Amino acid sequence: MKSIIVLIFTALSLSVLSGCVMMPGGVAASSTPINGRDYVELGRASETDSRVYLLWFLPVTGANTIRDAINEAVDSRNGDALINVTVESYSQWWVLFSRHVTRVEGEVIRFR
Repeated sequence: MKSIIVLIFTALSLSVLSGCVMMPGGVAASSTPINGRDYVELGRASETDSRVYLLWFLPVTGANTIRDAINEAVDSRNGDALINVTVESYSQWWVLFSRHVTRVEGEVIRFR
């Protein structure tokens, strides 16, 4: 009986140490000034950039930046910029590590 109580307590403790949260980021008209320049829309793109932490505070992967996510989204369609940009982020916590992710979505454009 005592081992079952220990097992239940351990399972509950581990579930308390894990979780997820989603945070709104922002909305922008474009990732770079358009200034009346003519462009063509290449399609919608969505990319992420993330960082993983060991024991929730020791970084083990590269930086988590909006700029990198925007550049990946633009490059995915061989464009120059994004319009109608939305940004959101979320975090996941597990027993030994955590992961923080930034997601960027928008219409990729190419200037003429």
